Amino acid sequence: MGAVLTALGTMGAVVALGWVLGRYGVLGERAAPVLARVVFAVATPALLLGTLAHTDLRLLLSRTALVTWGSTVLVALAAALVLRLALRRGAADVTVGTLTSSYVNAGNIGLPLSVYLLDDPVAVVPTLLFQLLVLAPVAFTVLDGAAAARRGDADPDAPPDAAVVVPWALRVRTVVRRTLSNPIIVGTLTGVALAALPWDLPEAVFEPFRLVGAAAAPLALLAFGMQLSVPRSSGAAAPRRDLVLAVALRSVVHPVLAWGLGTALGLPPHALLAVTAMAALPTAQNVLVYAMQYRHGEALARDAGLVTTLLCVPVLLVVAAALG
Repeated sequence: MGAVLTALGTMGAVVALGWVLGRYGVLGERAAPVLARVVFAVATPALLLGTLAHTDLRLLLSRTALVTWGSTVLVALAAALVLRLALRRGAADVTVGTLTSSYVNAGNIGLPLSVYLLDDPVAVVPTLLFQLLVLAPVAFTVLDGAAAARRGDADPDAPPDAAVVVPWALRVRTVVRRTLSNPIIVGTLTGVALAALPWDLPEAVFEPFRLVGAAAAPLALLAFGMQLSVPRSSGAAAPRRDLVLAVALRSVVHPVLAWGLGTALGLPPHALLAVTAMAALPTAQNVLVYAMQYRHGEALARDAGLVTTLLCVPVLLVVAAALG
């Protein structure tokens, strides 16, 4: 349990530093959005490229990966359906709410847990790959489409009144163009392509990406802490029902689903502990970065990240005690 407490304590210290910087305006009023953009456009793509380029893609075919993906899909679908059908949220808010419920902190907490608690550095890879190759591209596609609809630019080359008659093929090309221009997706796809090559590039090629990517986690945590320091008005608070849904799915439903699917598929004890622990991780700070980038659901991403991070300590202790 020392690894769990150490990882969470380290994160808490960096978040607290961000709160102090934001509370006293050390970096200026616009520091949090600027940090978020740096993480989104530079540091995270570099981190993903360097990490995925060295990943064994055969992990995509394991039972562990199947449990991870299956439980995550079920949680994401449940969140999307409730937010859309019961709470009547718009597409962008549904997307951010779904991410807060299903996108876990696999980097900042998952990696140290996989090393120190599970003694298996690759235990976090199926979670990372699914989030980067499925959840993130789908979410960015929806968020980019919602942003385009707000700007009224479904097709930048079409006349102003042509948005409602743009052919389906042109709409698809527009979405693909926007998706492939997203720096995080570009970094992810490049890393996967490098991992699939039959030869390895010299390690010196990856050193600049490692150097820049190392800034992604601390900058994301600093931006998170700076957002927490902003005084809240009634309009800045996360919708209560959305927050309760995200926290319940993230901290309770997801680990239970992972445990149930893993048990049904006959995973050995160590693998069952791994998938359940990964499913019990809190909402990733990256979700707040994405919400800030697209200016939707920032309060929900911030509050869900805080609450699930606090709850993950007792949840992980229970998981480790029950399955370890």
